[in-house]
Amino acid sequence: MWFWFALGSAVFAALTSILAKVGIDGVQSNLATAIRTMVVLVMAWGMVFLTHQQDGLKTISQKSWIFLILSGLATGASWLCYYKALQIGDVSKVVPIDKLSVVITLILAFVFLHEQVTWKSAAGCALIGAGTLLMVL
Repeated sequence: MWFWFALGSAVFAALTSILAKVGIDGVQSNLATAIRTMVVLVMAWGMVFLTHQQDGLKTISQKSWIFLILSGLATGASWLCYYKALQIGDVSKVVPIDKLSVVITLILAFVFLHEQVTWKSAAGCALIGAGTLLMVL
C-alpha cells in the first residue's frame, strides 16, 4: 500500500509544480507560499478531525514535538525557496534541482539514521545526480 501513496505523492507533487507556476504569476512568492500553506493546514487538520485522530495530541512525546516542529520549519524553508525559484526560474529546471532532495535525503539517512547504503541506492543517487545535471545544463 505504501507504493500507491508514494506514487500519489509524486503525481500530486508534479501537479503542485505546474499549478504553482501558473498561480504565482503576478503574486509575490512569500504570499503564494502562505496561501498554499493555509490550504495545506486546513486539509491536514480536516483529515485529523475526519478520522478522529485529534486525541493523539495528548500522547505525543516531547522528542516527537521537537522533531515535528523542526521538520515543519524545514518544510517551510523548502517551500519558500521552492516558490521563489519557481517565480524566477523555469519549472523544467527548478523541479529537477528540487528533486536532488532524494540524493540529499539518502545521504542524511545514511549519516544520521545509519540506514544501509546498497549498490542500488548508490547507483540511483548517482543517476539522479547525473540526470539533474543533464536536465539543467
